[in-house]
Amino acid sequence: KTKTIEETIEFAKNLGNKLFPGAVITLEGDLGAGKTTFTKGIAQALHVNKTVNSPTFTIIKEYVGDLNLYHMDVYRLSDHLEDLGFDEYFYGEGVCVIEWASIIEDQIPRERLHINIFVQGEFERLIELVPNGTKYQKLCEVLFNE
Repeated sequence: KTKTIEETIEFAKNLGNKLFPGAVITLEGDLGAGKTTFTKGIAQALHVNKTVNSPTFTIIKEYVGDLNLYHMDVYRLSDHLEDLGFDEYFYGEGVCVIEWASIIEDQIPRERLHINIFVQGEFERLIELVPNGTKYQKLCEVLFNE
């Protein structure tokens, strides 16, 4: 649970410090839940120098950092689309963060860290991590056993 925007960013930054090349993070939450805010924390950990904002109208924004960050917002896509060519991002050397990932569920790697963000108050958030695959289970163990 986080109680402020800053705590949410710090939690995401702590997670971001543990990410690895090819990591895939999927984010779900209502509009305004803090998916882009969470991504900003990951970007800080990766030493991205550009301002991170929602890629709603461009689908993918690419940021250069210690690991490149590929920030995707697929909210406006239909789940019936053909393959969109995301594989080069999902299986590359950067980190993918996908907002509204359930829309393209059939195109996302099975192994990933799924994160649900639930609004608990004006700034309070409940952040649920669901690891899919050994790498992500170990990541969560490290994250919560520090």
